[in-house]
Amino acid sequence: MGAVLSSIGSLLSYLFGASAAGEDSASDGQSGVTAFHSSARWQLHFNSIKNTNQLMVIDFAASWCGPCKQMEPAVHAMAAKFTDVQFAKIDVDELPDVAQEFGVQAMPTFVLVKKGNEVDRVVGAQKEELQRKIEKHRPR
Repeated sequence: MGAVLSSIGSLLSYLFGASAAGEDSASDGQSGVTAFHSSARWQLHFNSIKNTNQLMVIDFAASWCGPCKQMEPAVHAMAAKFTDVQFAKIDVDELPDVAQEFGVQAMPTFVLVKKGNEVDRVVGAQKEELQRKIEKHRPR
């Protein structure tokens, strides 16, 4: 029985990219938004793509933030539409060090990163502005 559980844990780790001991990042499946709940897991992910030309949109939000909740369906729709772009979600209360590293002072803040560097940012619930900037910076 232990071997079966170990195999299942290994399979889940492979599929979802989290340790068998506990998942600290989660993708919502369809839309491709990955939420990070561990600074270490975030840093591993960020380091793994910072040498690529892929655009990453980092959504800095908080569970108590009304405009953040208002933007959530639009962000998920954009993630489904722009499958060549990575979408990450950081809760500023869970990972204040990551929010501080990116100079986040208001929510929601969307930081667009390419090759490890910020290329643009949108502060506030501005769906059209976010989509325009994603279209501007995504690889063609």
